Amino acid sequence: MAARHERGGRSSPPQRRAPAWSVPELRWAALAGVLFALGLLVQLAGGPAGLWWALYLGCYVGGGWQPGLAGLKALREKTLDVDLLMVAAALGAAAIGQVFDGALLIVIFATSGALEAVATKRTEDSVRGLLDLAPQTATRLTGPEGATGHDTGEEQVATATLEVGDVIVIRPGERVGADGVVLGGASEVDESSITGEPLPADKKAGDEVFAGTVNGTGSLRVRVSTPAAGTVIARIVEMVATASAGKARTQLFIEKVEQRYSLVMVVATLALFGVPLLLGADLQSALLRAMTFMIVASPCALVLSTMPPLLAAIANAGRHGVLVKSAVVLEKLAGVTRVAFDKTGTLTDGAPRLVEVRTLPGCAVSGAELLSVAAAAENHSEHPIARAIVTAAREAGLRVPAATGFTSTSGRGIRARVGEDLLEVGSPALLGAETGDRDGHADAAVAALEAAGRTAVVVRLNGHAAGVFALTDRPRPEAPAAVARLTELTGTAPVLLTGDNRRAAARLATEVGITDVRASLLPQDKVAAVRDLQGGGEAVALVGDGVNDAPAMAAAHVGVAMGRTGSDLALETADAVITRDDLATLPAVLALARRARRVVAANLVIAATFIVVLVTWDLVGHLPLPLGVAGHEGSTVLVGLNGLRLLRDGAWPPAERSRRNARP
Repeated sequence: MAARHERGGRSSPPQRRAPAWSVPELRWAALAGVLFALGLLVQLAGGPAGLWWALYLGCYVGGGWQPGLAGLKALREKTLDVDLLMVAAALGAAAIGQVFDGALLIVIFATSGALEAVATKRTEDSVRGLLDLAPQTATRLTGPEGATGHDTGEEQVATATLEVGDVIVIRPGERVGADGVVLGGASEVDESSITGEPLPADKKAGDEVFAGTVNGTGSLRVRVSTPAAGTVIARIVEMVATASAGKARTQLFIEKVEQRYSLVMVVATLALFGVPLLLGADLQSALLRAMTFMIVASPCALVLSTMPPLLAAIANAGRHGVLVKSAVVLEKLAGVTRVAFDKTGTLTDGAPRLVEVRTLPGCAVSGAELLSVAAAAENHSEHPIARAIVTAAREAGLRVPAATGFTSTSGRGIRARVGEDLLEVGSPALLGAETGDRDGHADAAVAALEAAGRTAVVVRLNGHAAGVFALTDRPRPEAPAAVARLTELTGTAPVLLTGDNRRAAARLATEVGITDVRASLLPQDKVAAVRDLQGGGEAVALVGDGVNDAPAMAAAHVGVAMGRTGSDLALETADAVITRDDLATLPAVLALARRARRVVAANLVIAATFIVVLVTWDLVGHLPLPLGVAGHEGSTVLVGLNGLRLLRDGAWPPAERSRRNARP
């Protein structure tokens, strides 16, 4: 790629991402965690009770003041916030001497809230950073004949001020400043940020270009067709922001239940205190019974039924290469019924590779020799195809000789001398060169390779077609097995949503076992496809890696990004990240999420049973306060330990675990 031109079309410098510690919720949660850990150490070491009580109470303040304040504000709006109830339950536990349990509850809630706040902040930062893809300035042609190239001058203008009909110049290495149509010139443009296509697209007069894409070695004159606010990049920003805002309102199912349960519990506690007083009971007995009821009926065990297993499953998934960003995400992963894949960089490696060398009749050299001299000619180029040819030659152990006289022609390819021979390597347009023969052999080879969904590259030796190279983006080795496992797990076959051409998409789909293929999709088309699937009752997990996948990830039930190849926006928009780019972990984490859901259900049954028995005992008979506390705390410990079983390595699905351990 040519060096970036220093005049127009420069993108704005990337903004430094604010550190996670800039999120206040995370700082307060960390403080609460530290105070809790210190209190526990002092308590276990037999230190003064006053000291560890003070540390635990400091934990209450550090981790509880924000949710408590938010709960009071919600209460003022006649809404009972579950966080307020948790703070009240923690204070109630401290009031009866169970300060440790209350502090643990505060730490869990503060940590959960902080992680969600960090994820939200980073998503917002990445959405704003996406605008950096589009340059801040553009070179606009001035004069009435600018469209013909007979311009009277140039001027640097802000891209935000460009109007439909303006003509701009895109020089080698610059980013395109606006969506438009090419009027003149020829070049190759890297559109991977928009379409996901791994290879640059050749552009000539009449072709469409998009803001934020990167021009190659040629120069283009482009007539602006869309105002800045309506460009594809701007629409991506809007789609991601809108969809992310909608998903941010989701919450755990148990939290929805708790809000209703909490209201009933508060009313019942007040009634249990007030009614006996009205009927003549003494204050102490009424207060004792109401306090006992509040303790045994409080949702502490219900909360701990949910969070420990979900957090344990998240930790387990992290150890095995999947970052799940919140407990809500894990719960949603358990409900996925359909998986949709992007192609390039997700199901494939994301870079073209040379897979075949075809020599043509009359070629005076062998396939290995042709590859060697072609690699020598391409060694000066940074084009992805050039890198693939050079890499293939070196992997084959071939000598790559020196080349001289290197030149590049946009839309055609490169030319160089290797020894006494003139080498030309490029697109099938080379076959139309004035000195080339069209005996049909090269045309037939190109047609056959392109029909198979491969990229054809023509090599000419001393003015005559000598061979055709086939390049393709290879599927990840684990992709077929992952697709089969996901089909088995969800009961429905995955779907392929890609911006690549239909032939390449169909070939890849056949190789990995996907039958539902939707190709040549722009970002908004992927969003529409996801919404169409979800409109049919599917809970869709969209797996992708590029900027063009981010809107669909945000719109999907769950968005999953590839960690190594993923763009910043994709990584921040996604709900989960496959950190090692191993697709085998995707069905594994879905299976783990479903197991976590089963553990949560079992815990809820245990907690509900204890609550019902203890509450009934307190209402019908006389439940001693110490026994009520013991029953309540016993159920809390029981469900907590049951949930923590998901931390064990054995909780990860055996097939995926053995596969990981078998790797060298």
